[in-house]
Amino acid sequence: MPVRKASAEWRGDLKSGSGNISTESGILKNVVYNFVSRFEQGNETNPEELIGAAHAACYSMALANGLSGAGFKVNSIKTEDKVHIVKLDSGFTITKIEIESVADVEGIDEATFYKHAEDTKKACPVSKALTGTEMVLTAKLLK
Repeated sequence: MPVRKASAEWRGDLKSGSGNISTESGILKNVVYNFVSRFEQGNETNPEELIGAAHAACYSMALANGLSGAGFKVNSIKTEDKVHIVKLDSGFTITKIEIESVADVEGIDEATFYKHAEDTKKACPVSKALTGTEMVLTAKLLK
């Protein structure tokens, strides 16, 4: 299986600094992020927005796969994630992700759809990663 890569560079302190995010595919290339876009109301991207996009995309794909695998015809699934970040005594923390998914699926009743939706909440790969994935760190200090 492929390993996906993304990179980020931050310059300066937290409040007055800024950074750039890039992805291996080139879809994001030196996209700006900063304190205002993350903790206030800015026009640039932020890590929480990217987590929300990654999870919503994964969830939609995984739900479509589960429903299709169960024999239902999936016309579309649209998912929106709202990622909540708050300042706690221990520091800024993502405390909740609200998932809102609307699906157009043929031949399914509401209870069966809801069961698939709930199962997907736990089973999509990004959901699993957000509950606790091993992280292997290689850190190097430039001199």
